[in-house]
Amino acid sequence: MFFWLYEHFAAGMHGHIPVFNLVRYITFRTIMSLFTAQVIVVAMGSRFIRWMQAKQGKGQPIRAEGIQRHVVEKAGTPTMGGVMILAGLFGGTLLWGDLSNVYIWAVLIVTAGYGLMGFLDDYAKVTKQSTEGISGRMRLLLEALIAMAAIALIILFAAKPPEDPGLLTSVAFPLVKNAVVNLSWFYLVFGACVIVGGANAVNFTDGLDGLATVPVMIAASAYGLIAYLVGNFIFANYLQLHFVPGVGEIAIYCAAMIGAGLGFLWYNAPPAKIFMGDTGSLALGGGIGAAAVATRQEIILVIIGGLFVAETLSVIIQVAWFKRTGKRIFLMAPIHHHFEKLGWSESTVVIRFWIVSIMLALLGLATLKLR
Repeated sequence: MFFWLYEHFAAGMHGHIPVFNLVRYITFRTIMSLFTAQVIVVAMGSRFIRWMQAKQGKGQPIRAEGIQRHVVEKAGTPTMGGVMILAGLFGGTLLWGDLSNVYIWAVLIVTAGYGLMGFLDDYAKVTKQSTEGISGRMRLLLEALIAMAAIALIILFAAKPPEDPGLLTSVAFPLVKNAVVNLSWFYLVFGACVIVGGANAVNFTDGLDGLATVPVMIAASAYGLIAYLVGNFIFANYLQLHFVPGVGEIAIYCAAMIGAGLGFLWYNAPPAKIFMGDTGSLALGGGIGAAAVATRQEIILVIIGGLFVAETLSVIIQVAWFKRTGKRIFLMAPIHHHFEKLGWSESTVVIRFWIVSIMLALLGLATLKLR
């Protein structure tokens, strides 16, 4: 909104009031987006948590077959804290982003749609006092449709890179210079798999206080930097990346995600006063996936979001092996519960997983230069 106001009302005044000129720069708006999102979440936190406690009563149901101390320690903790995160995320993005930019609206469509599905899922769990929410198949179908709609919006309305008009429907491979495969409209399916996979991977990871929040912020930091680089012709050319006009605005969205995460962590730090629930985990994971699609750096999401990938694989492997043999590979899945069963404290698991997430993000960023 501020960028729009600058373009329409303040552009001619920056010579008289130089501070208005700052709004032109993505770097300034990125910083302000982060700050704004954090302030919004922190400001609404205490009142929102009290309201959720009053409305939900028993709070989020805890898996009876899970870690036993969780049943005691976490019982009664309200969920749907993702509403706080989304308020900060949307506030920071809409106030400081370029609202004429199609990439901004594409990632917001994914975030809003997945957040709504997560909210309905959380609502069903709380009202039924069950860990079962919306049907898994129905949720996956809706997630895929929302993702395809956002990708179609990008393909139809985003500016085409002059040196490679087909880039918007292509997959670029890291480490290999100019390795691009144009999938045409089949890219809708590929991109949807990236976004849906990202959403559900973060959802699996969200099982301990702060476990998903910080890795999401780390991934958002990585993709915010990537968006800024590939959206700048000079930097993209220097790093031999594919230049994507206009995608630099995604950095503002990623910054808002970081700020909202910081604000939420104030209340989600152990012992958590509120859980983000599916409202937050699906929206944030989908948003990271959408950022990967927008920047044409989908494949390195497997590295940057490697922690989320490991959590998802642990569930898939556990279920598949149990169905085949009747035995379990892990003491409990997702894998963070396996380490708890081994005797690691919750804080030890969370902090070590944060460290792994940081290292994977740095490794993913390193691939930008290795060509």
